[in-house]
Amino acid sequence: MTTPGVMTQPAFVTTLFFCAALMAWSLARRGQELRRARAVLAASGHFGAWDPGLPARIRAGVSRLTEVVGRKRELLCLPVGCVGGLWGDSFLPPLAAVVAVPLVRRRLEARTRRRARDRRSEAVIELCGAVAGDLRAGRQPGEAVRAFDGAALEPAWAAVPAAARFGGDVPAALRAVGRQEGAEGLAGVAACWQVAVDGGAGLAAGLERVGHALSVERDQREELAAQLAGTRSTAVMLALLPAVALAMGAALGAEPLRVLLHTPAGIGCLALGGLLESAGLAWTRRIVRAAAGGGEGA
Repeated sequence: MTTPGVMTQPAFVTTLFFCAALMAWSLARRGQELRRARAVLAASGHFGAWDPGLPARIRAGVSRLTEVVGRKRELLCLPVGCVGGLWGDSFLPPLAAVVAVPLVRRRLEARTRRRARDRRSEAVIELCGAVAGDLRAGRQPGEAVRAFDGAALEPAWAAVPAAARFGGDVPAALRAVGRQEGAEGLAGVAACWQVAVDGGAGLAAGLERVGHALSVERDQREELAAQLAGTRSTAVMLALLPAVALAMGAALGAEPLRVLLHTPAGIGCLALGGLLESAGLAWTRRIVRAAAGGGEGA
């Protein structure tokens, strides 16, 4: 049994190593902001002088730092693991944090892809409505496409207004953009454009029908997501119950971390609980994915 408040050498070395690695990464990322701050102070002549542009530069530096941290949010697992190692006097929490980094990164990347997919789907619906409205107002199809802001469909969208401007193959450009996840509705827009060019059919009416169909699909996805929100919330609550139990045990003076991290029975229970927790989350995710028709789960 270890003395409370005194770390063993392996736990201390491991925790110190990961804290140093995290600090080195943070300092390397902030080097540009520090050099910018030194340049501002040097230009002011002395440290007490006031530079009117300094607040804007400080805000820009803070914004840049926030952006960097936002892109690397999975690295926040490391300080959490280090705190757990200090609290529990063990190297297991930092080791678990290292294992969790790629898993959290994968989860965050999946969430980013899902949000980008939703933005592209919404942009296709807006494209159908905007182009159809411009055509009803008397504008030419190429002019209406060039006027649409396709920032959510970039970088492939740039080829569509270029093809419309210089007489290129607009349907082929639309199909190329439609290969992106979430922009599959552009295949219908390309078909409407092809039929309107070859057969003289009304493009505005076709785009309105395509936009309506895509809107119905979007509403169905949102309704399904709302129905599955209760299942996701229940899964998250059940996943957090072990942490709540540990906090309650620590508040009662039972020292649950000492038992879990420094006794064979505790380590066995911790491993078994981790396996059961992972199995439960995977099972819940599979249920949600099946209910969502194979889409992104919880």
